[in-house]
Amino acid sequence: MTDTEGTFCLVLHSHLPWLAHHGNWPVGEEWLYQAWAHSYVPVVDLLRRFADEGRRDVLTLGVTPVLAAQLDDPYTLRAFHEWVGHWTLRANQAAMLWRGDELLSDLAVAEHRTAHHVLAEAESHWRHGFSPLLRSLVDAEVIELLGGPATHPFQPLLDRRVRAFALRTGLTDTALRIGHRPEGIWAPECGYAPGMEHDYAEAGVRRFLVDGPSLHGDTAAARTVGSSDVVCFGRDLEVTYRVWSPKAGYPGHSAYRDFHTWAHEVGIKPARVTGKHIAPEDKAPYDPALAADALRLHVKDFVETVVRRLRSLREKHGRPALVVAAYDTELFGHWWHEGPQWLEAVLRALPEAGVRVTTLRGALEAGHLGGPVELPASSWGSGKDWRVWDGEQVADLVQANAALQRRLLALPAPTTARDTVADQAVTEALLALSSDWAFMVTKDSAADYARRRAREHTERFDALAEALRTGRPEGRTLADRYRATALPFGHLDARDLLTAPTPRR
Repeated sequence: MTDTEGTFCLVLHSHLPWLAHHGNWPVGEEWLYQAWAHSYVPVVDLLRRFADEGRRDVLTLGVTPVLAAQLDDPYTLRAFHEWVGHWTLRANQAAMLWRGDELLSDLAVAEHRTAHHVLAEAESHWRHGFSPLLRSLVDAEVIELLGGPATHPFQPLLDRRVRAFALRTGLTDTALRIGHRPEGIWAPECGYAPGMEHDYAEAGVRRFLVDGPSLHGDTAAARTVGSSDVVCFGRDLEVTYRVWSPKAGYPGHSAYRDFHTWAHEVGIKPARVTGKHIAPEDKAPYDPALAADALRLHVKDFVETVVRRLRSLREKHGRPALVVAAYDTELFGHWWHEGPQWLEAVLRALPEAGVRVTTLRGALEAGHLGGPVELPASSWGSGKDWRVWDGEQVADLVQANAALQRRLLALPAPTTARDTVADQAVTEALLALSSDWAFMVTKDSAADYARRRAREHTERFDALAEALRTGRPEGRTLADRYRATALPFGHLDARDLLTAPTPRR
């Protein structure tokens, strides 16, 4: 190890459920296009800048297979291009509407400039989807890529056969898109049940993330799990929560652009946060100069927090320590307008402060590996247990999902050739099992939409399952209709689930 303050790993988790063809506003495709324009494009921009500078192992990027599928889909690529075009028109309209108000007029001009940049990116670098861009970043070793199960299910609540199949499908999908299977995964919701490390080892997964409390806060090194060679990294909440926590964090500062306040006549967010209890109509207009001042302070504060934490851990353990901070990628740009600028500034400032910035793989290569640990059942959700996905508010969903899995595993297996009806039935079941639906219900965030999506995919599965059992010829027509709106994984083969043995343990 070199003589530094210690090692810092930034992990970004990129995920949205399957949204294409399933609603538009306020929940649906609009959600995808906003995150694409405001988070995915600027984050890729900054990673390309680091690549051009010859930087390596800048951060660890998780991309769920279901999100990657949407960012490569020909339909969403066309629709995103159209959405960005409308964005430029809305910005132009705002410039005319707000003429005479200096701050708002400047905001409209900046919005128009940003929209044109994203449009140019959509027509050039993103023209063939996300995978070519992602592969170039992986090949340049700017990032370490994390994969995951196909549709982001909460794994502890899955039958082991379904869980193993979802993970195999997801890892295969990532390999098809970038050329190799990732060694690490972001376990959906950081959900863990004792023994899952053996399933990971069987699938070729070598490392994954848990939340800090799973390690009782002892996150200063990665740890092997149980009797396996699979390694877990714990999220350092003392550092991570400086940015975003259940109650506070930088994005809530009064100077930053307010996420929730819209000028609906032009579809643009014109205000700054101003204050927690101020009504939207009373919020002050966004002022980039004030936001830039706050950003500089928050970059400085974060770097000082990391250095202070690394020094305290080194003093405690007698050796250089590791800090892992992990966030949803969508925080940077989509939820927090200034987030991408903060991200780049921090990644440049930390090495200047004597901190080694690297990936999870790089942290292991630097020697940050401790002894084995037994992990409890856990997640990164409220209470750090399973309550968000297995609590009273979603008891009906949990029961329905358990019954769905039993029906899924009872499907008749195709004999010799692939069967598109069976493939689509399995796809619909996986989409119904997405962890997003329970999360949205528990958190009362578009709960009606979430319940409708879970019910719709379950009903589609049942219709296809009935056709398979009875041999109805209309099953293929039904499958083709469903495939037109939900085909994230063209390689998915139902035989891989229905004829697979129960995983060993």
